[in-house]
Amino acid sequence: MDLSAYAFDLPEHLIALRPADPQDSARLLVVHGDGRLEDKSVRDLPSLLSAGDMLVFNDTRVIPAALSGVRLARDEKGMDVDVDANLVERVGPATWRTLARPGKRLKPGDTIRFGPDFLAEIKGKAETGEISLEFNVSGESLDAALDAHGAMPLPPYIARRRAADRTDRETYQTSFAGDDAQSVAAPTAGLHFTPRLRAELEAAAITQETVRLHVGLGTFSPLKESQLTSGRLHEEWRRISPEAAERMNAARAAGGRLVPVGTTALRTLESSVDEDGKLMATTGPTDIFLKPGDKLSATDALVTNFHLSESSLFMLVCALMGTDVMQAAYAHAIKHEYRFYSYGDACLLLPRA
Repeated sequence: MDLSAYAFDLPEHLIALRPADPQDSARLLVVHGDGRLEDKSVRDLPSLLSAGDMLVFNDTRVIPAALSGVRLARDEKGMDVDVDANLVERVGPATWRTLARPGKRLKPGDTIRFGPDFLAEIKGKAETGEISLEFNVSGESLDAALDAHGAMPLPPYIARRRAADRTDRETYQTSFAGDDAQSVAAPTAGLHFTPRLRAELEAAAITQETVRLHVGLGTFSPLKESQLTSGRLHEEWRRISPEAAERMNAARAAGGRLVPVGTTALRTLESSVDEDGKLMATTGPTDIFLKPGDKLSATDALVTNFHLSESSLFMLVCALMGTDVMQAAYAHAIKHEYRFYSYGDACLLLPRA
């Protein structure tokens, strides 16, 4: 697979470090399947969609997964070492797979102190550099400790330029996030949907449904040769309830469009559809990798942010719209200085007239 077909050059100043204020005031590029482009605002969505359409949101909650601590000295002659850690995946009530720096100075048996009474022991270290951390608290107590000592896990292209702060606790969490805090990255298209905008959509008879996919750090990782060869991505847990599947199928049967908000919602739908195009109740992992040539059965339109060059997510939008159409749309967005990535502007992708 030639990744160069999905490459583009983005000026660094177009990477958004903060969201629009208010967040529903972001710009919206409307991309039609025939290549037509319209410059709009996210607040225009009620007039751009139709009565009976259904927006599908990912209501996962982001945990404050970025931690700073100290690896305690191993003996009296040793020294403490400052450590930055990002939780990746919960593997037990007190245990997480974690990325940490400086990786070369960490080994199994080390203790890291993240707060006065908040400690973790390194239980293992993978060849990839990931470590397994077992905390001294578990379950709800661990959730409370993370809330007290952690910061929002901003994407690398933001974190390299500024540290997370208290403002990100609000702006990097959707207003409709549920109570199951498992994600280590936000479903960022949903960040634009303020309570005001959602009320305006409801008034326009555009219905709203929720599914759930816990977003992992793999969403920011460069594609690996093994993924390109196998046609599968990293696994992420997702769920569609029986009631949600029934409502989405009914909306479509009545002539409405299903419009996922974000690629995580889209991947949840497309990994939960039967041979007849009907959505099924689903719980469990998915590693679906959508790329040009793949058929999308459960998606009639998409609201999404702008994605990284040569990424699986840019390939996904190319699968929906066509690579030439999306390359032209991104060239237009760059020329007209749309803001890119997690805190940036949005697209409404309409593959059919």
